[in-house]
Amino acid sequence: MQLVYVMFTQQLRPVLIVLVYVMGQVGECVTSIMTEQQMRARVRYVIGPDGSPLTVADLPPRDTKRWVIRRKAEVVAAVRGGLLSIEEACDRYKLTVDEFLSWQRSIDKHGLPGLRATRIQEYRD
Repeated sequence: MQLVYVMFTQQLRPVLIVLVYVMGQVGECVTSIMTEQQMRARVRYVIGPDGSPLTVADLPPRDTKRWVIRRKAEVVAAVRGGLLSIEEACDRYKLTVDEFLSWQRSIDKHGLPGLRATRIQEYRD
């Protein structure tokens, strides 16, 4: 008997599928959705925008009102690194998915200066 673990994402939530192979045929298939606690146990820190380790405790406060470049970049780094899911980040900071995705696009296209609110016209297409 051979166990093979396959992990894929469905609707932004990790799903674990366990296939049991017996004599070259699939004998059983077990599916379970990983809990948020199990997911978070995998990643304890990510590398922040300044190159230093970033943990959940280092993230901006939940009630952040003033979104400076550094704070936006930290939240994007946390989601990209798996510290938070996109849903968790949006719930935690009262963001829309579109707003968060615009931060990601700005970083991808213009780097950290693209997150600057005062010069946003310079970075728009």
